[in-house]
Amino acid sequence: MSLIQIMLVVVGLMEMVVTVSSHDYADALSKSILFFEGQRSGKLPPNQRMTWRNDSALQDGFQTGVDLTGGYYDAGDNVKFNFPMAFSTTMLAWSVLEFGKSMGSDLPHALDAIRWGTDYLLKATSVPGFVYVQVGEPYGDHNCWERPEDMDTPRTPYAVSKQFPGSEVSAEIAAALAASSIVFRSADVAYSVKLLNRAKTVFDFADKYRGSYNDYLQKWVCPFYCDFSGYEDELIWGAAWLYRATKAPNYWNYVVNNIHNLENSVRKNTDSGLTSGGNFAEFGWDNKNAGINVLISRFIRTIASGSNPFIPNADKFVCSLLPESPTKSVSYSPGGLLFKPGGSNLQHATALSFLLVVYSRYLKQANREIHCDNVVASRYRLIQVAKGQVDYILGSNPLNMSFMVGYGKIFPQRIHHRASSLPSISQHPEKIDCKGGTPYFNSNNSNPNLLTGAVVGGPNAKDSYADSRSDFVHSEPTTYINAPLVGLLAYFKTQPS
Repeated sequence: MSLIQIMLVVVGLMEMVVTVSSHDYADALSKSILFFEGQRSGKLPPNQRMTWRNDSALQDGFQTGVDLTGGYYDAGDNVKFNFPMAFSTTMLAWSVLEFGKSMGSDLPHALDAIRWGTDYLLKATSVPGFVYVQVGEPYGDHNCWERPEDMDTPRTPYAVSKQFPGSEVSAEIAAALAASSIVFRSADVAYSVKLLNRAKTVFDFADKYRGSYNDYLQKWVCPFYCDFSGYEDELIWGAAWLYRATKAPNYWNYVVNNIHNLENSVRKNTDSGLTSGGNFAEFGWDNKNAGINVLISRFIRTIASGSNPFIPNADKFVCSLLPESPTKSVSYSPGGLLFKPGGSNLQHATALSFLLVVYSRYLKQANREIHCDNVVASRYRLIQVAKGQVDYILGSNPLNMSFMVGYGKIFPQRIHHRASSLPSISQHPEKIDCKGGTPYFNSNNSNPNLLTGAVVGGPNAKDSYADSRSDFVHSEPTTYINAPLVGLLAYFKTQPS
């Protein structure tokens, strides 16, 4: 390489550092947590900061004699899907457990976001022998474009039971409650105990009455949040979180005795018909495999587990992501954004990056590095890759556009989100019925209400973004995109550039 070439590379790296270091992670963190207030269902509290939202769905569950008010709308619709909601709650809790000390004044708001989820999940598991997994009839809801405050579509509650099991949703709820019980252990002991006791009960229910909620509720949960990866991963995930919360040997034994059920299986992506690496490389609201291996690797040094797959599979997960790895199973856009098959791609960028940073912390404790065949990766390389994804989301991309609403000078204006795209109650007190919102959906105007902190599905594989409400794959925000990003932003907020 000539001297001129070397100088050009150095200048390019310097420009990249200047761009990357310009991000205000503290501001992005505050906004990423604020987003959850815009997704709230139920009676809003006096300290609600997203003030253009109002009370909604105040009769949820009453037709069956159960109070199911509260919780979160998962995305831009008005249905409460408990599977992704529980996963988002688990990830918020994990974010606080790993990076809460870096959150500063945002920590109380993060705790509020977790509690808004767990309060609802306690309600959803309050009837012995039943777990409520969804509120709202999705086809009717998706046929309308109306504010949550105006909803007149059926708010049907759907539950699983001993006769009609739903192990994946039940076990994910158990994981959320167990992880959150650790979060509240010092702040609210009584609440922490309540969460942990319920987590144990719900996990036992999920394990004893095994089956997928697809089989019983397929018409209403598919294709929205159909379980493609099976329920075994959620059972192990739930047991792993219960072990972290209790240190009880029975949960550790459960994980060790069942983990091999997940080995050597390949998840088929039903949207594309393509496989995307082994299950060790998957993590999100549906598949918990990589998360299990990273979480459990935290305990390996303190427990005699013999020959175990956790650390090897966690290492393989890392090698599946690193751009220079010979076993990489993801692709990257020209601008550097990680891509996996399926929609709402930024969910992969945030969730997988979260695991990279968490695992880097465990690598530091173990004082080791990762070998991807002939490529050696230090813990700093994991952090570097994760930081690249976060910075891309915040604006270090070919469009110089932030994909977080309200952050930066350029961000999405026409997100696929009913409440954001329709005038608020204060601006338009009259009811907007099912089809009354259609003109707003079709409008090219910017959304009247800023859903601050919302991260959309993201650009396509060529780094372009249409900013269109109808392009929901790219323009719809979700709770499970934001939840792991909360932890990432807290981490980078306190790290030197």
